[in-house]
Amino acid sequence: MPGVVDIIPVGCDRRTAQVDHEILLVYYKSMKVTVEISDSELKEVCHVTGERKKGPAIRKLVVDALMLKRRAALTQKFISGEWGAELAGFEAGQAADLRDAAARAQRWRG
Repeated sequence: MPGVVDIIPVGCDRRTAQVDHEILLVYYKSMKVTVEISDSELKEVCHVTGERKKGPAIRKLVVDALMLKRRAALTQKFISGEWGAELAGFEAGQAADLRDAAARAQRWRG
């Protein structure tokens, strides 16, 4: 099958693992749940996710929402200072860029 990617987690039994080839997610011993949602909300979920079928649409929406929550948690760690990145020479480079821009502006004005 073209476009099929074989992604099975380490230690996972190939017979019980399932790969959703539409959104390339691995479901290992996945669980089915019942969700009560109105028809209009379900249509909107399908529209937002770009999926035509209900199950994949809801699955994709949940996965995307989880990804956004994880990103927000990581962002909060950087904002709070719990995590950081050392950018050696960033301030010096920024100051040099400002000096070059000021010199260019001065030359342009004559």
